Amino acid sequence: MRIGLIVTGGVDRSGRERVTPALLWLIERLVRRHDVHVFALHYHLHACTYPLLGATVHDVGRVDGPPGLRRWRLARRLDRAIGRVGAFGVVHAYQGMPAMVAAAVAASRHVPLIVTLDSGELVGIADIGYGLQRRWIDRRSLALAMDRAARVTVSTEFMARLPGLSRRRVDVVPMGIDETLFPAAWRGDGPPWRLLRVASINPVKDHPTLLQAMRRVVDRLPEVHLDIVGEDTMNGTIQSLARTLDLLPHVGFHGFLPTDRLAPFYARAHLHVVSSRHEAAAVAVLEAACAGLPTVGTRVGYIADWEPERAAAVPAGDPGALADAIVALLQDPARRSRLAASARSWTLDHDADWTARRFEELYETERRDR
Repeated sequence: MRIGLIVTGGVDRSGRERVTPALLWLIERLVRRHDVHVFALHYHLHACTYPLLGATVHDVGRVDGPPGLRRWRLARRLDRAIGRVGAFGVVHAYQGMPAMVAAAVAASRHVPLIVTLDSGELVGIADIGYGLQRRWIDRRSLALAMDRAARVTVSTEFMARLPGLSRRRVDVVPMGIDETLFPAAWRGDGPPWRLLRVASINPVKDHPTLLQAMRRVVDRLPEVHLDIVGEDTMNGTIQSLARTLDLLPHVGFHGFLPTDRLAPFYARAHLHVVSSRHEAAAVAVLEAACAGLPTVGTRVGYIADWEPERAAAVPAGDPGALADAIVALLQDPARRSRLAASARSWTLDHDADWTARRFEELYETERRDR
């Protein structure tokens, strides 16, 4: 089958920098049995085409302007790019903006459209300007894309329960990971203790709450260190906050690291910590689980799905509750072990191979029904 995967970006030709790992793991598996073409809508400045992991990436070039006009222009470019390749059995739009752009193109070409919502499509957090539910034009465009879709998928039950999907048929298809990259590790007990946060430094990940929680943890358990791995998009403000809270001796900032350099961080940590205000899923939770590392964090994404058997959850934006949960788990090795084992088992059962097979089933069903 010829599959068209529509994405915003995350498919850099390097295969390491500026990539979305879950997308690459899916592409790697689909190309074993299918002709896969990836159409990127907002990465390279100018249009280009290049091979990646056995697929062909067609970047249509960046388009700026007001949202409605911009999406219209992107749709025209996407339509031309698809037309140059030929007929497709299915078009799969990953995340909200690609879905909005691809909906009319797929409809005009009579190709079944699969839409995967895996970001902030169903929320609107006004104070940080996050989510596609903040503006009427985005809400309308997303609703139209879902109306035109043959299937809508999300990665978690947490996403499936959000109001924007309350009256729609939704398939929950986790975006599984490549388990070979995150081997289970033996780790000694503390103190000293090591915590880990793997996420870009941006407003929705809420690193201020994480650091405020860390201040409380250090006051109770001085021999603790937090590693923060992820690209800084906030111009050093989180590092400045760490300095203000007198946490620099207890916090290490490591910046962006490719996926193949994360395993040692998961292997030496005692807890993986999530402080996000929203997560559709959070692939780092799966990476940690695969390495045998339990997660404690805010009640979003996988953590909301997994509590209490596979993760420890607290309300978003509550540093006191997060600190209490961290300390409680550090002092309870038996519970950490139970959470880690249960989370790892689930993650291995829903790995990248499972994800690819599930999407192939959806593709074939929709192509046959069309």
